[in-house]
Amino acid sequence: MAAQHVPSSTDVSATGPKKHPVDEKLPALKMATSGLQHVAAMYAGVVAPPLIVGAAVGLTATELTFLTGACLFTAGLATFLQTLGIWKIGARLPFVNGVTFAGVAPMIAVVNSTDDKRDALPVIFGAVIVAGVLGFLAAPFFSKAVRFFPPVVTGTVITLIGISLMPVAFGWAQGPDPAAHDYGSTTNLGLAGATLLIVLLLRRFTRGFVKQIAVLLGLVAGTFVAIPFGVTDFAPVADAAVVGFPTPFHFGAPQFQVAAIVSLCVVMVVSMTESTADMLALGEIVGRPADERTIAAGLRADTLGSAVSPLFNGFMCSAFAQNIGLVAMTRIRSRYVVATGGGFLVLMGLCPMAASLIAVVPRPVLGGAGVVLFGSVAASGIQTLVKAGLEKDNNVLIVAVSLAVGIIPITAPEFYHAFPETAKIILDSGISTGCVAAVALNLVFNHLGGSRECDEVTAPMEPGPGSGAGPEPVAAR
Repeated sequence: MAAQHVPSSTDVSATGPKKHPVDEKLPALKMATSGLQHVAAMYAGVVAPPLIVGAAVGLTATELTFLTGACLFTAGLATFLQTLGIWKIGARLPFVNGVTFAGVAPMIAVVNSTDDKRDALPVIFGAVIVAGVLGFLAAPFFSKAVRFFPPVVTGTVITLIGISLMPVAFGWAQGPDPAAHDYGSTTNLGLAGATLLIVLLLRRFTRGFVKQIAVLLGLVAGTFVAIPFGVTDFAPVADAAVVGFPTPFHFGAPQFQVAAIVSLCVVMVVSMTESTADMLALGEIVGRPADERTIAAGLRADTLGSAVSPLFNGFMCSAFAQNIGLVAMTRIRSRYVVATGGGFLVLMGLCPMAASLIAVVPRPVLGGAGVVLFGSVAASGIQTLVKAGLEKDNNVLIVAVSLAVGIIPITAPEFYHAFPETAKIILDSGISTGCVAAVALNLVFNHLGGSRECDEVTAPMEPGPGSGAGPEPVAAR
C-alpha cells in the first residue's frame, strides 16, 4: 500500500512553497488595520503602569506623558523582538509585548521606601535591567519546563488566562476612575453593552475582512456612540505634541539597590511563567505548538526587551494575554500583523499626538470589546481541555483544583493578605499559581509512582473503578 502523503508547511504548489499562516504577509491595508486592532486591545494595559507609578512618584503632567510615551516605544521594540526575531531571540509568533502589570505593586513599594521620590525611577530602572539580564541568561533552562505542560495543563492555564482577564474588561466597562461619581453608572455599562452588541452583530452578519476587524470597527463605532453622552474626551489630541523622543536616562542614571533588585527578579520569574503559558496558548491557537526552543527564544525576547527598556525610560516587558484572544477570535495568525502593531507602538512613542488618538476611546467602550476578546481566550482553553482526556478522574482533579487555586485572587482578592509582600507578588497572580498547581498535580497524579490511566469517570464526582464506593460505573454508550 502506498504511503499516504501528509501535507506540510513546506509543500510546493504552483505558486511556490506554502507558508504557515503565522508567516504570511497580508495586503497592506489589512496588515495596518489588523495591527491597529491589536494596539487598541492592549493600549490601556500598556499605559496604566506608567500612569500609576508616575503618579506615585509625583511626576508632572508633562513628565507623565513622557513616561507613557517611553513605555509605548519600548513595547514596540519588544514586540519587534518577539515577532520578527533576531538570532535565537523571539518566538516568531503573533505575540504582543508590553509593560507587565505584575511589576506595579513592587515598583510602588520601591517608591514608598525611597526617601527622595525623584530617586525612585532610577532605582526601579536599575532593578529591571538586572532582572532582565538574569532572566535572559536563565531562559534556556526555564524553557525546559515545556515537557511538564501536556494538554491537561495547557488547557487549564489557557482557561485561567481568559478568566483572569475578565475582571479587567469588567473594570473598563465601569469607567476609568473607581473614585468617580459615574463609575459603574448605567451610561458606562450601557456603552459597554452597545459596543459588545456592535461587535457581535458584525461578527454574525458580515464576512471576510470586515468580520475579522469587527473589534476595531466596534471600538470606532462605540467611540462615536459615546460622544453625545460626554464620555469621549478629545482633549488629549489637542494637548499632545507632534514629535517627542524618549531621551535615554531622562530621569537619571540607573541605581542598583539589592532589595529592589530581588523584588523585581521575583516579578521576572512570575512574568516568565506567564509568558511560557501564553506562548503555549498561542501556539495551540495558531496551529504551531510552542516547543522548548520556541519558548526559550520567546523568553529571551521578553527578558532582553526588559533589560533594554529602562535605557529609554520604560519598565519590564512581558507578553500581553489579551491579544491572544484577538488572534483566537479573528483567526488572523500572521506575526507580521502584530509586528505592524509594534510599528504603531513605536510611532506612538515618537509621536504623542498619534498615541493620544487611541486614548480617545472611552474605557467603557474598551470594556465591551474586552468581554469578547478575553472570553475567546477562555473558550480556547476549554477547546484544549476537550483534547486532554477528561474521562480520566486524574485529569478531572487536576483541572478542578488548579482552576480553584487560580481564581482565588479574582474571587477573594484579600485571601493572601497575611503573607509577606514578596510572596504576594506570586500568589496574587492567578495564572502563575494555577499554572504551578496544574504542573505539580499532573506530576503527582500522572507520573510519580506510575499513572492510573484506567480510572475513568462519566461525571466529575463519580467514583472510579475499585474505589470501594459502590458498583463500578458503566461506560457511557
